[in-house]
Amino acid sequence: MNAQLHLRSSYLPNHCILLPPTSFSSSHTFSVLNSSNENRILGLGRLGLNERILANRTVTKRKKSIRASAGVWDGWMPEKSSKAPPLSDIIWPSAGAFAAMAMLGKIDQILAAKGISMTIAPLGAVCAVLFATPASPGARKYNMFMAQIGCAAIGVLALTILGPCWLARSTALSAAMAFMIYTRSVHPPAASLPLLFIDGAKLHQLNYWYALFPGAAGCILLCLIQEIVCYLKENVKF
Repeated sequence: MNAQLHLRSSYLPNHCILLPPTSFSSSHTFSVLNSSNENRILGLGRLGLNERILANRTVTKRKKSIRASAGVWDGWMPEKSSKAPPLSDIIWPSAGAFAAMAMLGKIDQILAAKGISMTIAPLGAVCAVLFATPASPGARKYNMFMAQIGCAAIGVLALTILGPCWLARSTALSAAMAFMIYTRSVHPPAASLPLLFIDGAKLHQLNYWYALFPGAAGCILLCLIQEIVCYLKENVKF
């Protein structure tokens, strides 16, 4: 069945242009219509997919911005997953710190005639690391002794070369940081040993013995006390 296509001219509104009959059948006409409808549906589907992708990207960006803003304040709050520690986890580390400083103070009385003190500030920080966070990397024996000896020696070397000045302090601290990172022995309390030696005139007489005393020598006593504190925390609960 032949189809005739009539086109109405925009310039001749009352007339129709009759085209000659073509060889297209009705089945071809329906197929053309169906293909055009399918293309239109596919186009709409693609538009809807693009809109969904853009919406998902917008939501993802908003979530990331919210997380970033929340992360800024996370460091100012306690850990959400952490629970209140039991009483024994508070008493025994505190008692260990008291015993450590008491013993070091008693040793100070013996060494008072030589003008040397064992109760230096870095050992107080070592007590906090050993007794309060015994599972942290800084509490490992390798980290502690390697950093204590190396950083103290760096302080002596910096004072010998540069003298007691700001350049010696900054150089010694940066070198101590590089030493701990390179040797994989990061122990935060040891970073203060170079500064303590450069500014402590009473310690200058020790010279390179400062690498072993009082820092490393005091850590031996603290390690013994730590073993007692860990035993009490595990076996004596409150």
